Amino acid sequence: MSNKETNTPNDIDEIQDRIVREFSALSDWTEKYKHIIKQGDQLEPLEEEHKTEENMVKGCQSNVWLVADLEGNKVKFKADSDAAIVKGLISLLMRVYDRQHPETILTKPPKFIEKIGMQEHLSATRANGLAAMIKQMKIYAMAFKTKLEQQAEA
Repeated sequence: MSNKETNTPNDIDEIQDRIVREFSALSDWTEKYKHIIKQGDQLEPLEEEHKTEENMVKGCQSNVWLVADLEGNKVKFKADSDAAIVKGLISLLMRVYDRQHPETILTKPPKFIEKIGMQEHLSATRANGLAAMIKQMKIYAMAFKTKLEQQAEA
């Protein structure tokens, strides 16, 4: 899922608020897990050539591949996982951070995670994996921020 869809806000706070509203409308964590899995099902498939060791997120128990490109001054993420819930989690992170400016990614934490109570409902290994995915997205953002700064100086 990406922000190029119609009626999808580009403001990171609006995106997070929308996610919080979606989860608030669900009655219990069984429904919330189903929603997370559904988010993952909506991810565009990652091309097989990107499913390499180099693109694997370190610190995840499941296989998670994350790639990023700089399109103009925005970061474009692509990701996939072999685990349904993890794929849903990376999909939620992509809803927030895909097609955002690197500085925005670096300065805006994924507050929706705490607001929906996700951390209390993830196993320790999944929580560590989620933290690793966020860290990898921020590493890409830092690299692209540096690249943009160098281009501006040239």
